[in-house]
Amino acid sequence: MGVTLRQKELVQTAWEWVFPISERAAGLFYDRLFEVNPELRALFPAGEGAMQEQGRKLMQAITIAVNGMDRLDRITPAVHDLGLRHVAYGVRDGDYDTVGPAFLWTLAQGLGDDFTPKAREAWAETYSLIADITKDAAGAAPQREGHGSAGTAPGTLN
Repeated sequence: MGVTLRQKELVQTAWEWVFPISERAAGLFYDRLFEVNPELRALFPAGEGAMQEQGRKLMQAITIAVNGMDRLDRITPAVHDLGLRHVAYGVRDGDYDTVGPAFLWTLAQGLGDDFTPKAREAWAETYSLIADITKDAAGAAPQREGHGSAGTAPGTLN
């Protein structure tokens, strides 16, 4: 179906509210992600400060995607490359099914009552669009078995 103009506006407005608390939001997201699927922890770097850095990269990637929603043709190549890198990190298609709900949960925590059903639908549609581009790219790449080892860093668009 694709993201409508109204959904783009909802996503971009909500991100303006989330961005100031992006460090907290990233922490909430990764805590939730690893709670729901502890196996995914192996995909991310270990060590002091590593997840804070990963959180910053995630928030930068989301900011690029949100700001680029008006010109998807400009961000699609970067999202495609991200999908290819995710294969190298050991990300599997099914992992996206965990990330989406964990991200929506994070937005609900950060936005509270402002995360209306329409805002949730807009973010779900946006996530689906980005995840589909990423998975399509990954589908064209040679697949790795299992999950990657600690020290890899999925989640950046640059």
